[in-house]
Amino acid sequence: MAEGWLAAARRIASPNCDSRPQDSEITLAVLHSISLPRGNYGGDAIERLFTNRLDPGAHPSFAELAGLRVSSHFLICRGGELIQFVPLRARAWHAGVSRWRGRERCNDFSVGIELEGTDDGAFEAAQYECLSSLLKKLQTVLPLRDVAAHSDVAPGRKSDPGTHFDWARFMLHLARAGQAAPP
Repeated sequence: MAEGWLAAARRIASPNCDSRPQDSEITLAVLHSISLPRGNYGGDAIERLFTNRLDPGAHPSFAELAGLRVSSHFLICRGGELIQFVPLRARAWHAGVSRWRGRERCNDFSVGIELEGTDDGAFEAAQYECLSSLLKKLQTVLPLRDVAAHSDVAPGRKSDPGTHFDWARFMLHLARAGQAAPP
């Protein structure tokens, strides 16, 4: 894993990141869902959002995203393709105002993983497979101890990945990959 970039992922560098606080131990993976426009899959709008190239006039729903500067470390597309936007050593801007196990500012100590989807729709089998494989790889280089939904670290403010994210299926994929289930 050269300089925090995963060889198995397609790399698209996002400028929406910065340095983590010194001596930050990356112990948390935060799961998100995203689609642009909502419910549309397969386009390049997410890539454009994370690289500040989204045209706010390209779709009526994009106007509210104008000027937004966000990113995630990874995106898992519907077919299981893995894209990386931010190197692991850097802080991606994905969780916003957040708290996990008494610690504020989850971006400081987490990896953000976006699943292409919505918070009210099911995810694809390929996404669960890619996610468990990704976490297995990340656990070889990071001291990950927890996996949480964005809604868990920002309750009341965020709802993703949503009620259709199948945590039991996810845990089964982790077990098949020989990983310990997160708490």
